[in-house]
Amino acid sequence: MPLPENELIMTSQTIKSYRQLVARRFFWALFTASGLAIIIIIDILVGPAFLNVFDVLASLVLPKASVDPMVYVIVHSIRLPMTLMAILVGASLGIAGAQMQTILGNPLASPYTLGFSAAAGFGAAVVILFGLQLPLIPEFTVPVAAFLTASLACALVYGFAHVRGITSEIMILAGIATLFLFQSLQSLIQYLAAPEVLQEIVFWLFGSMLKATWFSVSVSGGILLISILLLARDSWKLTALRLGDERARSLGINVPRLRLKIFIIVSFLTAGAVAFVGTIGFVGLVAPHIARMLVGEDQRLFMPVSGIMGAIVMVGASIASKVISPGAVVPIGIVTAIVGVPFLFALILTGKKRHW
Repeated sequence: MPLPENELIMTSQTIKSYRQLVARRFFWALFTASGLAIIIIIDILVGPAFLNVFDVLASLVLPKASVDPMVYVIVHSIRLPMTLMAILVGASLGIAGAQMQTILGNPLASPYTLGFSAAAGFGAAVVILFGLQLPLIPEFTVPVAAFLTASLACALVYGFAHVRGITSEIMILAGIATLFLFQSLQSLIQYLAAPEVLQEIVFWLFGSMLKATWFSVSVSGGILLISILLLARDSWKLTALRLGDERARSLGINVPRLRLKIFIIVSFLTAGAVAFVGTIGFVGLVAPHIARMLVGEDQRLFMPVSGIMGAIVMVGASIASKVISPGAVVPIGIVTAIVGVPFLFALILTGKKRHW
């Protein structure tokens, strides 16, 4: 039986509105990607040594023999690894924060607020304090220790949640307890450290892109790529989970199993991000909120835009860290905290009321 004319009109209007919504969200996705490309070039340009845009672009696209050797070394050995590391760390923390907020249903959930970053800082502080070194690769001692303790924090949170039942509330409480635990242990290590060792520990905890190398870029990039591929397979399930646990179960989704899987992926994603550059706060908290305002909850766009926004925040902070003090580089963790707090307040004051 054909539909009445008024219902046909309503259906066509609904379809048109939906297409406009999808087009608008794709526009914002492309817009943020374009913005990231622009600030990447700006970040490579900015630094103690002045380089013009044409020399930088030439060093990026032309063979080594066709470029000024000094410009090539500055771009490829110093600035490009730092910029790429900022992109990878920002994208990793943005995606990790987005997935933590999705599986826990809490707007304050992020790798930083649940103690993963604090645990990484504790691991780094321990090996710096006692002068521990790996036998064959001593230069990777601090990153490995940070990676292991961040993974330990994830296991600790999940262990507590498993004992009481894997619910979002229990996991959040366990995460907050883990945050305070490792922050207290960090303070103890700093109290025991000699002044020169304390300076090294504090510098690592501040977070800095100066630690970036092509090796760290390849490791963090590999972890990010694998994590994105694994998360993309569950994009529909994660979108459905935002409707609530009961509705997700009614659609045939094993909610506890999905939470565990995403939690493990997020733990490795976070550990791989902070192990090489130190503690970075607020990126994993702010970036998902911006992405949600632009493209909504559909994981097909929400996850990549969260990563892009995280990268934009990190690269922007990298630029600011070099502009604030000309001739020196302010630790990027300080910049993300200074910028992140008022930005989060602005989101709270200007954002629309949302149901969590």
